[in-house]
Amino acid sequence: MDTLVRAAALTNFFEVAGELGLNTQPLLRTARLSRALLAEPDQRIPVGACATLLEAAAKAANCPTFGLRMAESRQLSDFGVMSLLISQQPTLRAALATIIRYRHLVNESVSILLEEAGGAVIIRQEIVLDQPSRQGTELALGVVFRLCRALLGSHWRPLSINFTHPAPDDLRVHRRIFGCPLEFDSEFNGIVCRAADLDAPNPTGDPAMARYAERFVDTLPRINAPSIGRDVRNAVYLMLPMGRATCEGVAQGLGLSLRTMQRQLDEAGETFTDILNEVRRELALRYVENPQYAMLRVAELLGYSSASTFTRWFSIQFGEPPLAWRRRHAHPAGSEGMQR
Repeated sequence: MDTLVRAAALTNFFEVAGELGLNTQPLLRTARLSRALLAEPDQRIPVGACATLLEAAAKAANCPTFGLRMAESRQLSDFGVMSLLISQQPTLRAALATIIRYRHLVNESVSILLEEAGGAVIIRQEIVLDQPSRQGTELALGVVFRLCRALLGSHWRPLSINFTHPAPDDLRVHRRIFGCPLEFDSEFNGIVCRAADLDAPNPTGDPAMARYAERFVDTLPRINAPSIGRDVRNAVYLMLPMGRATCEGVAQGLGLSLRTMQRQLDEAGETFTDILNEVRRELALRYVENPQYAMLRVAELLGYSSASTFTRWFSIQFGEPPLAWRRRHAHPAGSEGMQR
């Protein structure tokens, strides 16, 4: 069953579509959505429909930055009732931890993981969908960037913004919104910032108000029914390229014992091995399609010790060696299109 999200995930869709001169009615029909359905921010809609709508709009407008433009004017209040709890946290690190903890009330298709890297922190972020969505990825990263800036101030600049997809022909919108170094064809989607930024005090944070908001938020119903399979899959999606997607590592990341995670997967009729292989298949196509990655690096990102081992696995999964698949799916130069 498709993961459901709040209709607020598409906040500013109609504004951006209007600026680009789009007729939204056929686009909405393509995604099986309606203007009335999106008028209520707390209405639940399939995340796959959101991605379909964003990609269709970007294609119709010949605008590869459609999702990012939607993020440009996002406010903390767009998180709904969660915004009070987020805004009262003592630091940005605590605010991000709150989003991770309560992602079942925000958007369960978006996974976030904080990775310490010396004096820096990588805010890894992935949208876990059946098909990759450039627009969804840029929208989600833009929203988290706006959240960080809301808590740290308008002058805050991260060290870099990273995207796994290629750069568009025109970077003006990216530079206007982020104002920092941009890295495309990266090994991860996310934001790299100073660790000190995450731990800087939030001047508007109020512990008493945060406790009050937390008690209220804890009473809210989930958007989706609990799913250990979805939770494990999202964790593997983030942890596999880091070399940490073991049974033990994923269980720890989910705050469960290994025995408990395995028992819950058994009860759901799923296995860790099957989920790991499913995610490997999805990420393998992403990495192999990107000519910037040598096959040895792809193998490492997918948890294989050698390119030959990875090649054998890929050939079994997809019926041909990865280099042959790459040649057959190569994109012609300039396929991203010009930005409007």
